[in-house]
Amino acid sequence: MIGYLTRRLGQALLVVAGVVTLTFVIMRLVPGDPAVAYAGPKATPEQLAAASRQFGLDQPLHVQLWNYVRDLVTGDWGTSLRTRQPVREDLFTAFPASLELVGAALILAIVVGIPVGVLAARHKARLPDLGVRLGSMLAVSVPVFWLALTLQTVFASHLGWFPVAGEYDASLDTTSPLTLWTNITIVDALITGNWPIFTSTLDHLVLPALVVAAYPAGVIAQMTRAALIEESGQEHVRLERALGFGETTILTRFALRPALNPVLSLIALVFAYSLVNGFLVEAVFNWPGLGRYAFNAITSADTPGIAGVTLLVAVVYVLVNLVVDLLQGVIDPRVRTR
Repeated sequence: MIGYLTRRLGQALLVVAGVVTLTFVIMRLVPGDPAVAYAGPKATPEQLAAASRQFGLDQPLHVQLWNYVRDLVTGDWGTSLRTRQPVREDLFTAFPASLELVGAALILAIVVGIPVGVLAARHKARLPDLGVRLGSMLAVSVPVFWLALTLQTVFASHLGWFPVAGEYDASLDTTSPLTLWTNITIVDALITGNWPIFTSTLDHLVLPALVVAAYPAGVIAQMTRAALIEESGQEHVRLERALGFGETTILTRFALRPALNPVLSLIALVFAYSLVNGFLVEAVFNWPGLGRYAFNAITSADTPGIAGVTLLVAVVYVLVNLVVDLLQGVIDPRVRTR
């Protein structure tokens, strides 16, 4: 297990190093001068020179790359050209809201996708299987912005069942101020017993979480079905049938655990996809996460902010994959020899 962990950590570090290098190159290739963006179009030559020195733009490229990596390692992710605040602080403020949304959506997708996939495998080539496959295809193929606008129009605007936008009712900041512990609103509200904000956040979370969960739930259901059907043809499953076990028992008790390995790998992929795909959902529902921050950074040519979002998503993706690899090694020891 130690050797397996070491290999996976080495691979993760290589991926992060590649992303850091690629991000640095892209930042230097993007049109525009960060010094001009920071100092302003009416800045004097002295002010531009000072801004160039501040960002290290007067150094050779290899020195800039070294300084960039050194600063990242020490926790300095640069200064946003738009907010004039450290990018790390901006991301620390925006990321918890995105994590809240994507985490809720992924939990929903897993809770729905795996049982639905088991149902489809149990009734292969019959009506439940056909319904699951059709539903999962629709969930995967529907445009996320169209689904977001549709749910918002029907359930928020027309029926009034859920709020239209936002993370919670802003008036609660005055009547029930929230004490922050993790910066994840629903978690902090639960920890501190702030039930007005907790229930308000749940109401605001339903529609955007459903939209973000649609694609992951569809692909998880499809993968679970395919993995179980493949596993059900293995020799040990035929032996269990010969011993008189029922089909449902075989699928849930004996076949599901080894079939979860590809599903876990898929969950890591759809987490990163959902984190990025959630940017559109955040824009529609005015959710105060990375999507809004990234949109503002892009429209204002804030290259440090754009690079910060890119690096954060990449690091989260690598960490999630690392955790999934370790879970696979625990579930199926054969994985450790790969």
